[in-house]
Amino acid sequence: MKKELKTDLEIIAYNCRKATFLIEKKQDERLSNREKLELKLHLAGCYICRVYEQQSLMICAMVHKMVNPGPTKEIFLDDDFKNSLKKKIAEKSISRDN
Repeated sequence: MKKELKTDLEIIAYNCRKATFLIEKKQDERLSNREKLELKLHLAGCYICRVYEQQSLMICAMVHKMVNPGPTKEIFLDDDFKNSLKKKIAEKSISRDN
């Protein structure tokens, strides 16, 4: 038997739970027309869920970037820095030999 929602708070909480579910679902698959409409209507009146959607999209993008960093950029050291390192290495090896 389906529980009937009685208070406005219960109805809002249910709608927010469903909205957050649809926000997450939208990132992985297509929503049905009904789901799109329900989500759009809810987001029009719920600031908290709009913020949640923005944060969720940002987190998803950051995780995607971490997992798929793309092509790596080659790093080059300038000649002055290389010569400085060579000098320090040479000095260390001389001091160890003594």
